[in-house]
Amino acid sequence: MDNSGDVREFLASRRARLTPERAGLGTPRGHRRVAGLRRGEVADLAGVSVEYYARLERGNLRGASQEVLDAVARALQMDDAERAHLFDLARAAGPAPRARRRTSRPDTAALRPHLQHLLDAMSGAPAFVRNGRLDALAANALARAVYGPAFDGEDEPVNLARFCFLDPRSGDLYPDWGEAADTTVALLRTEAGRDPYDRDLTGLVGELSTRSEDFRTRWAAHEVRLHRRGTKHFTHPVVGRLDLDFSAFPVDGDAGLTLTAYTAPPGSPSADTLTLLASWAATRDRDAAATDGQPASPSNHP
Repeated sequence: MDNSGDVREFLASRRARLTPERAGLGTPRGHRRVAGLRRGEVADLAGVSVEYYARLERGNLRGASQEVLDAVARALQMDDAERAHLFDLARAAGPAPRARRRTSRPDTAALRPHLQHLLDAMSGAPAFVRNGRLDALAANALARAVYGPAFDGEDEPVNLARFCFLDPRSGDLYPDWGEAADTTVALLRTEAGRDPYDRDLTGLVGELSTRSEDFRTRWAAHEVRLHRRGTKHFTHPVVGRLDLDFSAFPVDGDAGLTLTAYTAPPGSPSADTLTLLASWAATRDRDAAATDGQPASPSNHP
């Protein structure tokens, strides 16, 4: 797979956003034809020749040393996510694909049962396990309730990127839809750099690019993100506003899986609302189980 286009656009976009003033080069004099730094300025900051940096920005990272990549990342003032993405792009530009093992991406059938049991035991915290494509492969009852509009369809597993960009109800569930959309695309872009040979991911990106201009515009920006902790806002159709803190952890022993759990500060309005949502969801599940003639279970396995 040739990733030279992604390399070229990523480096050019990082250079374009960095002004000479921010780079410590002072206020430029005269007319400049570029919005950000010139290639020669980046080369000077990185301590490499202009010709060598130009080769890198044309998309050729093959053979670039860790020292050179670190120098370019510092020169372009990349954050941790961007630096990691640069190294992922460099690894993808290395040996021929057949010389590397294709990363395994678990699907629903491949999940170990203990993961669902772990999620079900976290009854007071919405929690789910996803892969890098943002497929929610397993979730507990409270997570399914928080993300109710996403989980009430027929698609299994639920893909949170498709929900964000292709389901109009996402605009109601996410009061800060633009931020949710930015994060969604940044996570997919990060995953694409980490595993550019994932055919399912390539297909998902192609589908969303074709069907959503909002996605297509964001994808072209080459933003990446490490999504480890923060706060997410929801407007639930039944209980209303939820402001939840989240933490995301890699699942040991399951490459590419992430467990995300949400909590609300004790005594906060969102803590009370989350308790109300848990009660509503339990009642709904009991009623549904009674209608189906089946015993109620802690969660429906996606």
